[in-house]
Amino acid sequence: MNHLIRYSFLILLTMGLFAQCSQESSDFPEEEEILKDNAIKPRDFLSEDQYDQLVVQLVYVEGYKPESNSTYHLASFLQQRLNKSGGITMSSKAIESPGKSSYSIADLRDLEETLRTHAATDKTLTAWIMIVDGDYSENEGDAKTLGVAYGPSSMALFGKTVRDFSGGLGQPSHHVLETTVLKHEFCHVLGLVDNGTPMVENHLDTQHGKHCSNQDCLMYYAAETSDFITNFFAESVPSLKAQCLNDLKNNGGK
Repeated sequence: MNHLIRYSFLILLTMGLFAQCSQESSDFPEEEEILKDNAIKPRDFLSEDQYDQLVVQLVYVEGYKPESNSTYHLASFLQQRLNKSGGITMSSKAIESPGKSSYSIADLRDLEETLRTHAATDKTLTAWIMIVDGDYSENEGDAKTLGVAYGPSSMALFGKTVRDFSGGLGQPSHHVLETTVLKHEFCHVLGLVDNGTPMVENHLDTQHGKHCSNQDCLMYYAAETSDFITNFFAESVPSLKAQCLNDLKNNGGK
């Protein structure tokens, strides 16, 4: 049954791995974005020069509802990094399965065009997150994509793949993996790394594209590959390090 839950991040804050994103998550397509959000820039999220409120619309396939701890940590992160004095709110809705075993970027765009109901207004900016029940259609070999940021305000998580690679022996917990993917993809929307938010000092990992060269950072490339276990502590969500944090602050964030 579909249901809609609205709650503010301020309420969330009182409540008590690896994340793979494809090249789509860093090099946004040049074609016009769904809901005409192609004019949205990372600074619009970070500062309140134009928008002082943010609405995050999260839609998930039934059975793949994100853990409350995962949305709590995403809420905390956004509250800490974005200047939005008018508030940050989230809507959450379950949908029936589209019946696919894998999803392409085109599939994600089609679903967003059908389901996304929140569009930017005079002072309110919007973001879109979808959690689907299949794998990424462009997976190759053993490397699995867990999330993509495919537009200026659009992100998706491949919920089935997240589950496949969490909770088992030697794997991160589902919460750690899911939270890592959510934060990693949102950071691409915020312009990291060199993806619309200028670098204060060069820390771009040119070999892996639009990721941080700091091996301990949330935006290090290994946070999106099976190298996670050998690079990060399995039961701890990686954090942004100084160079990425400085970039966000320099572009209007906290």
